[in-house]
Amino acid sequence: MTSSTPTPRIGFVSFAETWNGRLAMLGFVIGVATELLTGKGILSQIGLG
Repeated sequence: MTSSTPTPRIGFVSFAETWNGRLAMLGFVIGVATELLTGKGILSQIGLG
């Protein structure tokens, strides 16, 4: 007999890790693109450098 319990969507599950990786890649690309457009480093843009 099998139980049909739903898989969790919080914590360290592959669903969450996949989206975490996708958003990290998107953030990196946006940071590099902004650096190329402004000529200032990422830390300079947020006031730390």
